Amino acid sequence: VQLQASGGGLVQAGGSLRLSCVASGRTFRSYSVGWFRQAPGKEREFVAAVSWNGGSTRYADSAKGRFTVSRDNAKNTVYLQMNSLKPEDTAVFYCGATKVVFSGWGDREQYLYWGQGTLVTVSS
Repeated sequence: VQLQASGGGLVQAGGSLRLSCVASGRTFRSYSVGWFRQAPGKEREFVAAVSWNGGSTRYADSAKGRFTVSRDNAKNTVYLQMNSLKPEDTAVFYCGATKVVFSGWGDREQYLYWGQGTLVTVSS
């Protein structure tokens, strides 16, 4: 499975962005997909994840109420809709694919494949 993240950019605080993670490979729809982010000087942290069929989602506390993760398996794409963005959301966002169940989605070590990352910059 190969992943490619896109959709990042520069946005003012309070604005919105939608990130996309496009996958190649027929087996993509059997993986759960997570979004992580890494700010300068910090570790990569979990943001949100969605199950293989889109039926289950999980969010970090920082993302709850502002971000929505979804997927369209017909398009081999997972989305992260980000609203009410804050300067502290500035980071490189990565998507990853995993086979683990819900409880393991927050652990980056459980992800088998990663996209290259897309930079989100939120200005104040």
